[in-house]
Amino acid sequence: MAPTPSSPPAARAAAVAGASGADAKMPPAAAPPGWAPDSWRTKSVVQDVRYADPDHLNRVLGKLAHLPPLVSEGEIKRLKRQLAEVAEGKRFLLQGGDCAELFDYCSQSPIQKKLKVLLQMSLILVWGGRTSVVRIARMAGQYAKPRSKPVETIDGREYVAFRGDNVNGIDLADREPDPERLLGAYFHSAATVNYVRSLIADGFADLHRTEEWNLDEWDLAHVRNPLVRLEYQAIVDRLYDALDFMRTIGADSSEAAGSTMHSVDMFMSHEGLLLDYEQQLTRPGTDGRHYNLGTHFLWIGDRTRQIDGAHVEFFRGIANPIGLKVGPSMRPDELATILDVLDPNFETGKVTLISRYGSAAISDHLPAHIKAVQKSNHKVVWCCDPMHGNTETVNGIKTRRFENIIE
Repeated sequence: MAPTPSSPPAARAAAVAGASGADAKMPPAAAPPGWAPDSWRTKSVVQDVRYADPDHLNRVLGKLAHLPPLVSEGEIKRLKRQLAEVAEGKRFLLQGGDCAELFDYCSQSPIQKKLKVLLQMSLILVWGGRTSVVRIARMAGQYAKPRSKPVETIDGREYVAFRGDNVNGIDLADREPDPERLLGAYFHSAATVNYVRSLIADGFADLHRTEEWNLDEWDLAHVRNPLVRLEYQAIVDRLYDALDFMRTIGADSSEAAGSTMHSVDMFMSHEGLLLDYEQQLTRPGTDGRHYNLGTHFLWIGDRTRQIDGAHVEFFRGIANPIGLKVGPSMRPDELATILDVLDPNFETGKVTLISRYGSAAISDHLPAHIKAVQKSNHKVVWCCDPMHGNTETVNGIKTRRFENIIE
């Protein structure tokens, strides 16, 4: 994800910047009035999953509630501090990963390849923007898929739509929602988080090993424009030369440089779509607030952001930094109202607005949304999802044109 291209001048200069807001902040309450981890159940649930055996579901949810957290409260608070700096224009936010993970992606090679891409992208952003980068991976939990219709017709027969590996299978014989897949999501997420942590602890992100971040098959042949390909490779080559020079003269050997040269923070994220699952991993923290300890960062999708709906109700009570997808269907006054619900204490960087307008609609909607946020006194992170808003179907295949993504 990248900064919104139509952000104000200061935001563009700072990569991803926060909208102006009040300096005064209210102290966070232990929980918003009337909120509990299960209060979302009193609201209308969009994108709900219907299970044939509720007792089976309840047994699985009880097991999930018993299992340990996947991330720590301290890690979430560290991400909150970093996102507050993004909102202040002091850092850049890079979020990347799969649109929807499959359980099969929980394997050594796919995990390493995603980390390599994110690390190399973040290094180039640090080099080009001369600013620190917050890295958030769409990994270790991005298993659910929102769908426009709950069913689909194939060869004249109606099937439950594929909702992601944590709900059902893509094979037509495996379309019945299965509660056991929620446990599968937990354990695949746990394995992914554990492997990412072990890689980073073992020096995978060390700047002395940047040559290892190139994918074996990554010869940039997929980049059709030869000038773009050469420009990218030239940037990478200059970076490697600079790092090699620092090693030669010992400029990277100091204690202060060592911590940043040898390791990075890599935070996990996913869309908080299945509230049954998310509730079980939401636990009270040491400060009396509730944290979703199944990931560091969750976001509300464009299809589930109803102000009086279950997802907004759940998200308003968790202390994690959260995202909110914003598209052409969002009215400016509606955006201000949702921010008041999700961020009643006006915490800097608490909410990341993830725009998904598409190149054809961004100039029509983004300016009004920026003005609405500026008037609201919420200091948010502006982030752009250039993929989902630019989707088109070409010969039956979902396609995003590169020129639309960078426009």
